[in-house]
Amino acid sequence: MRIQKFLSRAGVASRRKAERMVLDGRVRINGALITELGAAVDPALDRVDVDGTRVHLPEVRWVRFHKPSGVLCTAEDTHGRRTIYHLLPREYRTLRYVGRLDLETEGLLLLTNDGDTANRLQHPLYQVEREYEVCVDGVPSKEDIALLRGGVMLSDGPARPLRVEVAPPAKDRGNLTLVMTEGRKREVRRLLYAVGLTVVTLKRVRFGPVELGDLPAGKWETLSERDVRALGECTTDA
Repeated sequence: MRIQKFLSRAGVASRRKAERMVLDGRVRINGALITELGAAVDPALDRVDVDGTRVHLPEVRWVRFHKPSGVLCTAEDTHGRRTIYHLLPREYRTLRYVGRLDLETEGLLLLTNDGDTANRLQHPLYQVEREYEVCVDGVPSKEDIALLRGGVMLSDGPARPLRVEVAPPAKDRGNLTLVMTEGRKREVRRLLYAVGLTVVTLKRVRFGPVELGDLPAGKWETLSERDVRALGECTTDA
């Protein structure tokens, strides 16, 4: 891989800052000073040093976590509220979340130290699906569903679900499944509000090929090799 990608993956710096490190003559590969951004490195064979200190790639880690409602997706909160990192093991606190969920939303949250794949999964270019189960106040009419399927204009641009499925209502509340291909801030809530529907509960049950399944709220587990491979594959064809 290119040296700037290696340094970014190793957590030394962002790619842009890593490029500056190379141009400033701070990086060596197998003892040789490099000053060209096109330099490549084989992590299994080559030694990389920055400012005289050897750099290693960490083991790639992927975790799926069932975020409960009422927990923030952030590293720290100035008001002292609980965050996802209060619920996760200490060794997971260096992992970044992929596609945040708002305070009231629960469900599947992926965490990783593979920044490149995480960025691609969240980029609109790749149209990675996010599936949500929604309970709304009142039973949606056929007109409501037609509006949802047709899409609406929000303050930050048009929003349209890839799919809308309707389940039988319960106790005067409607149950919907929405599949989105973007992760804009509170997009599902804003979309439903725009057609006159109020969200009671919202849960993400799938991100790309990875499903929440029966993982209990507040629990986590390491992704299988199959799931990790599938996440990589869904961002390679755009």
